[in-house]
Amino acid sequence: MDEPSSALRAALLTSGPVSDAGWYAGAYDGLLLIEDSMDASVSHQQTATPAEYDEAFIAYASAGYDIIFAHGNEYQDAAIRAGEQFPDVRIIVSGGGRVSENVVPLIFRLEEGTYLAGMAAAYMTESRIVGMVGGVAIPPAEGAFRAFEAGVRAVDPGIEVLEVFTGDWDDVAAAKEATVAQLSQGADVIIHNLDAASFAVFQAVREVVDDGRVAYAIGMNGDQNAVAPDVILGSAVIRIPEAFLSTARRWQAEGVGGAPIYANTEQDVIDFVFNPELIDRVPAEAIERVAATKSAIREGEVDLPRVIVVEGEVEGR
Repeated sequence: MDEPSSALRAALLTSGPVSDAGWYAGAYDGLLLIEDSMDASVSHQQTATPAEYDEAFIAYASAGYDIIFAHGNEYQDAAIRAGEQFPDVRIIVSGGGRVSENVVPLIFRLEEGTYLAGMAAAYMTESRIVGMVGGVAIPPAEGAFRAFEAGVRAVDPGIEVLEVFTGDWDDVAAAKEATVAQLSQGADVIIHNLDAASFAVFQAVREVVDDGRVAYAIGMNGDQNAVAPDVILGSAVIRIPEAFLSTARRWQAEGVGGAPIYANTEQDVIDFVFNPELIDRVPAEAIERVAATKSAIREGEVDLPRVIVVEGEVEGR
């Protein structure tokens, strides 16, 4: 662990590799953006077990780090314990479910992007069957899938939506098996909510396309369009770096604590981005409707399904 030397000292904990081109990669890019934009000293650790979560929080807090980004719901209990032990440290838990004076959930309203992805999927499916392959069924992941399903049915209520959670964000074999199973049931557009295992979804879709079927995948968490540009229709994007930077600046200017921080389409943190390599396959009506709905979501004019993430959170927040 590097010893901090500048005015702002920021650390990042992830429970998976930052090479996933999605959730963890976005967090690491956010850490680097804070380093570059705020002249901060930064450090990252990948932690695999709850015991390692506690050890990492203690190590960073003891070393004098000011703000720790714990990137995932799995960190929330360890964050609360560390926050009680080190009241001067601010801990930001991505997708966290608990709040204290110095532990703050950063809630990405990804459902605003997956709703748009669902609309796009509904326009592109020929079989009228689409699929969702997730990792762990935590509230933010379930919320993203409920919104995708709602977006599909806003276009065509008769489309069948398949769903499976493998129980692991990074299990490539399980993700591949789940995707193949949905494709075999006729799904021709599949969205994921995975980390490193997302590559298996793209590969499974690519294999059926190579066999002559028309099928698409949808990226998640980051702009994954360039990861598999031949099969990815678009991506439900969280602009994690921008959210991390704005949170760090807010902490430095006015402090944060006692209440969740929400990031959504209004702040341009959440989005759905069509893959430019495949945009010529998308009907003009679909592009126009997705754009119009995105604007309506920003204005609060679309009633999206919401899953309660934070203890005490008000429905529809």
